[in-house]
Amino acid sequence: MPVTSTTSSVKHWPSSEAVLDALNAWGAAAARRRDDLLALGYFGSYARGDAGVGSDLDLILIVTSDRRPSMERAVDWRTDSLPVPTDLIVYTKDEWRRLQAGGGRFARTLREEARWLWNNVPSRAAKVT
Repeated sequence: MPVTSTTSSVKHWPSSEAVLDALNAWGAAAARRRDDLLALGYFGSYARGDAGVGSDLDLILIVTSDRRPSMERAVDWRTDSLPVPTDLIVYTKDEWRRLQAGGGRFARTLREEARWLWNNVPSRAAKVT
């Protein structure tokens, strides 16, 4: 989140580099805690390189399975240690495959924009094996 300087009321937004460094650390810790995490990526302004003051971090997590509705899954992934607000989407492996196979605008946006931090997920095809 923005940080107030100790000598001023001016708030400083973290740099994109600082946000992505924090994301890498967060992702590594999440992978150690959760063996069902298959992939972690980000999209939106941080992936495009046009993030600025007020930008949130859009995350994609792909897990092996989860029977709960997708809107309930994000609560398992605490993102309060990240320096900016986050929007988190958690897909199961099967949901991710269906999304990619279905085409659609959002799937196309993710294929073009998403940057994957691990699992050797090709950033263009975004497949999970």
